[in-house]
Amino acid sequence: MRPVVRVTRYAPKIAGWPSQLKLRIVMLTDFHACEPFMNAKRVAAICAQANGLGGDLIVLLGDYLSGPRFSTPPKGQWAAPLKALSAPLGVHAVLGNHDYNHQPKGVPTAVERALTAVGIPVYINRAKRFEHGGQGFWLAGLGDQYAYLPHGSAQQTGHGVDDLPATLTQVTTDEPLLLMAHEPDIFAELPRRVALTMSGHTHAGQVQLFGHAPVVPSRFGKRFLHGHMVEDDKHLIVSSGLGYSGLPIRFGAPPEIVVVELGGGA
Repeated sequence: MRPVVRVTRYAPKIAGWPSQLKLRIVMLTDFHACEPFMNAKRVAAICAQANGLGGDLIVLLGDYLSGPRFSTPPKGQWAAPLKALSAPLGVHAVLGNHDYNHQPKGVPTAVERALTAVGIPVYINRAKRFEHGGQGFWLAGLGDQYAYLPHGSAQQTGHGVDDLPATLTQVTTDEPLLLMAHEPDIFAELPRRVALTMSGHTHAGQVQLFGHAPVVPSRFGKRFLHGHMVEDDKHLIVSSGLGYSGLPIRFGAPPEIVVVELGGGA
């Protein structure tokens, strides 16, 4: 039986966030589309569930392909069900480390091309300004931090396409800034200028035994495992994601869609 996708809600109190800027963000990450565990029918059902949550903005946080052991690549156009996602301020994506598998450097990945083909913009060290309810804010997306990490290597710096300084340079006003970053590791380096960072990648360990996750794909261990974290007045939300990596097993770390409510006295 496939695990039920729960909805997890957060309402972080971010210093300096305008109370008039009421924003609902729906976070989806780590689909790991494949047969039979995350086929097109299941992706479509998750997208329908996400659309029903009334988000002003939907963000996709990477790792769309590369299923676990005992799976096969998805049939047909794996990105087609994502085209159904809809929100007033649009659907916006970053790539994850698995989206660079066997891709040559310096050219758009197959995943990037597939997302763009269904109308979903992919942010690679890019920032864009939005207005909502008469208030402005910025949404930025960081290039993946472990895009070209050698297979089987420990997570380490120097193998990514991320460029934080170039991303932040594009933000030309002092309005609130939201950051999409597949891996939460970048959070340790961020300035307070970034109001909220949204990440996936960890799968909340995917397997937790008595509250302990034996394997966490982060150079910080369990520090950024899952949930809402605040450090030095900076906010981070890490989703457990939707699919599987490694083995098709989840225990103590169920799949989830995350809803973030900002403003309005939150």
